[in-house]
Formats: sequence, C-alpha cells, structure tokens
Amino acid sequence: MSGRVEGFLQAIVNTLRYVFIAFMVGYLLICMLSLGGKMLAYIPHLADPDFRALLPMLNDALFTLIVLAIVRSLFIHDSFHYALTFLEVGFVVLLRKLILVETTPEDVWLLLVLGLISALFFALILLTHHKRGTLLPKRD
Repeated sequence: MSGRVEGFLQAIVNTLRYVFIAFMVGYLLICMLSLGGKMLAYIPHLADPDFRALLPMLNDALFTLIVLAIVRSLFIHDSFHYALTFLEVGFVVLLRKLILVETTPEDVWLLLVLGLISALFFALILLTHHKRGTLLPKRD
C-alpha cells in the first residue's frame, strides 16, 4: 500500500518538476526576447554612448543571466556543479547590485563591502574551476 502511495507522490512531484522547468524555460525565452528588443531599440543611440542609458539594458542582461543559470541548474545532476552554479548566480547578483547602487558618499562602505564579497566569489569560482581542471580547455 505505501509503495503505491510513494510511487503516486513521486509521479506528482516529477510532473510538477517538469511543469516548473517548462515555465522557467518559457520565462527565460521572454527575458531574452525583451533584452533583444531593448538592444535593437538602442542601436540608433550607439554613436552617443551614455552609461546611464545603458543601465536598464545591463540590468536586464544580468537578470537574464541569472534566470539562465537557474534554468541550467534544473538540469544538473551533480551536486558539485549545482553548488558551483549557485556560486556563479551569487556573483552575478552581487554584480547587479553593485551596478544599481547609486555612488554617493554615504554608500562608500556598502560599495566596498559588495566589491570585496564579489571579488571573493570570483576568486572562489576561479579556484574551483582550477581545482577541477576545467579552467582551461584540454589540449590533445
């Protein structure tokens, strides 16, 4: 009896997992189309680059990168790569926050701390790839 209930619950969880994956892939496509539309709309302004005008597009690009990493993590079965993916997501989230924070004298310590933490995340990502031997492509 409990074996049938367990099998039924496992089938429900797997179905919900696939529905969630389909939803996230659809959301990723919407994010990429939105980003592509903003990039196409920015083409006429390439002669006059303004960092303030690029902020919304950069924000959307980093958000799309976060969604892409989360969707990628849904297909990972190795716990090491799963943890590394979320370390990379944390790094991108910190970079996004650093870009969006206004640079005022009151926020100097916040910028410093976020910069140090993002540098630590980046160093951990590079160290992890180096230890696994995946930092450089293999030569034949």
